[in-house]
Amino acid sequence: MISKLGSLCIFSLALIMLLGCTPKKEPHIRIATAASMHYTMQELSKVFTLQTGIPCDIITGSSGKLSTQILQGAPYDIFVAADMDYPNTLFQNKKTVVPPKIYAYGELVLWTTTSDVAPSLQILSLPEIKHIALANPKTAPYGRSAIEVLEKLNLLDRISYKLVYGESVAQASQFIFSQAADIGFTAKSVVMAPNTENKGKWTTINQQLYTPIAQGLVVLQNKEQQEEIQQFYNFLFSDAATAILNTFGYSRTKP
Repeated sequence: MISKLGSLCIFSLALIMLLGCTPKKEPHIRIATAASMHYTMQELSKVFTLQTGIPCDIITGSSGKLSTQILQGAPYDIFVAADMDYPNTLFQNKKTVVPPKIYAYGELVLWTTTSDVAPSLQILSLPEIKHIALANPKTAPYGRSAIEVLEKLNLLDRISYKLVYGESVAQASQFIFSQAADIGFTAKSVVMAPNTENKGKWTTINQQLYTPIAQGLVVLQNKEQQEEIQQFYNFLFSDAATAILNTFGYSRTKP
């Protein structure tokens, strides 16, 4: 018969063996990404993972919605926004490790997949243009830039009844792609993505008509995986990342 002491020793040994066999949790980086950066981030994270072996989870949404989630405690590691306002708000609320840094400047375009429409700001007030898509300016920086353009051209009041708002650039772009909208405003990175490249027609908007779209990056408070997170942060400012950003229509320099 096994004594109580012997039973305790056997139990302790089994527990040690069980804990020792538990697989170590593999590091992975959770990246909250502005919808305008979705396709670009897919490519960036793919290259990063190939270089380091560290997988990335990409969570996409409007910058405003993601920022709210982070303020409410969402467990993301890095926030890649489409402006600097939301990252700055997170920094002021002590949700970040360091102040935000500009990683790229985005560009606003006018896009259509309707065959008989030639994209230009001049046609927006024409009666044949019935629906114009853009991202919600309250939560999406590219939507805010689109409103800024329309106000500067004194078009906003004249065409406000035509405007169709998507929750994010991704949703606004879907309205355009599906022809639920005749034309619309989106990010240049969207029309240069592999699945939308050469789909429809687009034109860039004069960058003098809107405030430069400085896009910010922040590392969020996370006591685990800081080394891996820092690796990704550094990668986003590497030559390899710059080449990818340029391919998707982003610039490192202010327009």
